[in-house]
Amino acid sequence: MKIFEQSNSLLNLLSDAISEGVVIVDDAQNIVSVNNSLLEMFGYTPDELLGKHLNILIPKNIHADHKKYVTDFVEQSDKRQMGHGRNLFGIHKSGINIPVEAGLNPFTWESKKYVMALVIDISIRKQQEEKIIQLNTELEEKIQKRTKELKHTVDELQKEIEKRIAAEKRIKNALKKEKELNELKTKFLSMVSHEFKTPLSGILTSTILLGKYKLTEQQDKRDKHLRTITEKVHYLNNILNDFLSIERLDTGKINYKPTTFKLSKVINEVVYNANMLLKSGQKITFPPEVDEYILTQDEKIMELCLSNLIHNAIKYSPEDSLIEIQVEINQKMLTIQITDEGMGIPEVAQKHIFSRYFRAENATNDQGTGIGLNIVKGHLKNLGGKISFVSEENKGTTFTMSVPLTHQSKN
Repeated sequence: MKIFEQSNSLLNLLSDAISEGVVIVDDAQNIVSVNNSLLEMFGYTPDELLGKHLNILIPKNIHADHKKYVTDFVEQSDKRQMGHGRNLFGIHKSGINIPVEAGLNPFTWESKKYVMALVIDISIRKQQEEKIIQLNTELEEKIQKRTKELKHTVDELQKEIEKRIAAEKRIKNALKKEKELNELKTKFLSMVSHEFKTPLSGILTSTILLGKYKLTEQQDKRDKHLRTITEKVHYLNNILNDFLSIERLDTGKINYKPTTFKLSKVINEVVYNANMLLKSGQKITFPPEVDEYILTQDEKIMELCLSNLIHNAIKYSPEDSLIEIQVEINQKMLTIQITDEGMGIPEVAQKHIFSRYFRAENATNDQGTGIGLNIVKGHLKNLGGKISFVSEENKGTTFTMSVPLTHQSKN
């Protein structure tokens, strides 16, 4: 449990960003971490759960079966939905059973096995299912009764059938969307856990190695590991900032601060920082006349949006490729195009590319959380602008962002 306490701020920010309950247990089924949603769902405080056996959240009559199920699951180390069609229940602190769904994700940290469970309270869904059954029963009774009546009741029966079909369709669509969202969140948790784990491992390794280089002539080796630590911390900080941006965009708590500045100031800063990320032979070009363009906007937000697009172009493009920035301006709008010669976006993925946490299949081997473009689109919308793209797989992508020359926040 000590390692989870050391990463407490990261885990809290990650797990408390979602409404579903998250509980992590070790291979002895002892609870090592929970989020606020799970505490609220079961009525406990952190001190009442941390270090306790998972049985505290499980009805007594299924303790034995559940222990064997989780033990087998940890040994197999695969991902699955618990239950396989069976009704699952948790038990509230008050003793009341809660119908739940649980998605299980195994992982290993420092040679120890853990399981992360995403727990969803499905009480409302169960009520909806019971309501459907009740509606069907009532409707069948009406059908049996009305078939014995005169012909004019047939029209009324037809209307009732149509209402039932419409109601079932709406509920099924709602349940389908809920299932898709839950699957997306489970996939997101697994993906982001990896995004944190990799740089943290790099930081730990570099810290250990730093202690071995004690001689003056070994300063270059110390500098190398210090750069690694700085890079990894900067990467983690960017992820945390992205999560904070999402929360502020969702709650409308962003206060944009417009200033008047030259576009060249932002582009030069972004390109300067991006040059440190360039692969061998990659180049970034932009027109020299950008120094003439002046706008009144939130400079930091403009830098964030442009950096996101430039970094994506670098990350998803091969060596010896060109990344081109084009700028167009009229009396009211500034338009910036970023064109790369990279892997492109598959046609089947293009309609989802601005969706939160989404990543195209051909980009899953590269680091990323799938929230950058969603954040850019949200900021530009609030500033009265927009973003679009054209892309062809294996040939490249062009992103186009437009923003008013004068700040007109819609936030």
